[in-house]
Amino acid sequence: MLLIGIAGTALLPHEHAWLTAPGVAGVILFSRNYSNREQLLALAESIRDIAGEDFLLAVDQEGGPVQRFRTDFTRLPPLLKIGEVYDRDPAEAIKLAEEHAWVMASELRASGIDFSFAPVADLARGNAAIGTRAFHADPEVAGELIHAYVRGIHLGGMAAVLKHFPGHGSVAIDTHKAQAIDPRSLDAIRQNDLRPFLEGFSARAEAVMMAHVVYPAVDDQPAGYSRRWIADILRTELGFNGAVISDDISMAAAGVAGGVAERVHAHLQAGCDLVLACFPNVVEQAIAAIPAPSDISRQRVAALRGAIGSTWASLLDNPQRDHFVARVTALNS
Repeated sequence: MLLIGIAGTALLPHEHAWLTAPGVAGVILFSRNYSNREQLLALAESIRDIAGEDFLLAVDQEGGPVQRFRTDFTRLPPLLKIGEVYDRDPAEAIKLAEEHAWVMASELRASGIDFSFAPVADLARGNAAIGTRAFHADPEVAGELIHAYVRGIHLGGMAAVLKHFPGHGSVAIDTHKAQAIDPRSLDAIRQNDLRPFLEGFSARAEAVMMAHVVYPAVDDQPAGYSRRWIADILRTELGFNGAVISDDISMAAAGVAGGVAERVHAHLQAGCDLVLACFPNVVEQAIAAIPAPSDISRQRVAALRGAIGSTWASLLDNPQRDHFVARVTALNS
């Protein structure tokens, strides 16, 4: 199945057909698709008028450097700020992780968005793309905060998506720009990068996003193209039964598979349930390449649909939300 990108703040005529194409499960929105909440609600309504109420709408709303909707939404700090609190007050940091997640999720649910690609479960070990987006360098600390964050997302009525499996934080290169190779052993990855993901699984996270990183000690293909990582390790060894989602097929590190069709096929053959085609210039090729989804993939992807959420008016009239927002945004200073 596909999650596709659209061009702007309103649907273009040719994009209508994309929404009803077989295998298209939803739309991922970016800053280019947003001006304010009123516009977002109108866009969401126009999409679902065409594609139906079960059609997914998603966004990257992590906080810090990756927050696509800013005007009218709470300005969320990067997760690393919460990790810094943990170093002096672990109990306070765990509360802040849950509150950050609840604020993020409840605001999106009140705005017609099903889920965010959050939280980042990578370790904060200097990767150019991850940076402040990860909680902490210590896997035990990161795991505690991931568990709390998933709990907060669920309280906000939203599914959790852990990224980027099996861990993007311990290799320096940004996979948006180039191929990244992590030469460590599987045992080293298990002892470090996998631990926050295991905490997220224990908190019942519904999905994982795969890394485009190559771990040659395990497989010569990027993790999102690897049955070894998805079928053998993630599914069989770790027992994860939720949705497996690719990272964007337009990223430079995805190019090892070939063209757009080859990238789509490689992800699906490896075991991904949902493939991201984030840029409009690749959507038609991706749609042409997508086969009919399996029933099990449909079920896994359906679990990403948001629960009934609060209205925006009820959020604004909620003193507990005011308390959470004040505590979370204080980390921006």
